[in-house]
Amino acid sequence: MRFRHFLSVAPLAMLALAGCHHGHRLRATHAWVRLAAVPGNPAAAYLTLHGGPEDMRLVAVDSDAAGSSELHRSMKTGPGGATTGQTTGQTTGQMTGQMTGQMAGMQRLDGLALPAHGKIEFAPGGNHVMLFGVSPQVKPGSHMTLAIRFEKGQPLQADAVVVGAGDASPY
Repeated sequence: MRFRHFLSVAPLAMLALAGCHHGHRLRATHAWVRLAAVPGNPAAAYLTLHGGPEDMRLVAVDSDAAGSSELHRSMKTGPGGATTGQTTGQTTGQMTGQMTGQMAGMQRLDGLALPAHGKIEFAPGGNHVMLFGVSPQVKPGSHMTLAIRFEKGQPLQADAVVVGAGDASPY
């Protein structure tokens, strides 16, 4: 009798546990946007991309609430011109700015490889999305939809929490 009861409940338990596991599907998590301190300046978007069963190439992240966007990587050069920063993807552009004895700036990225079952993190000081011409209607506490575009397949949609220039990351 107990074994029979177990057999009737086991499939339901397995389905419930399967729903808790995200598996290896292409998805975006922890999406957020930090608005610029000066209205009219670009905002920055951050998120984590989780690779699915096959290698993908990220080519853009954009939003209807922004006029245009670019993928970027923050970079620093230390003494002797040594460059530090993440090295995945192709880059274009120049490094600009200064910070206490180091040069700091950004490099524009033409795209980023997202390995199967791997991940790409967009975070302050690393990879990020520059959002130009953000609508003045976008305010801290609101949300923006990000369209994440790959060389192949349909774009992903991510709901991004919007924070003010001096506010902490929501994640």
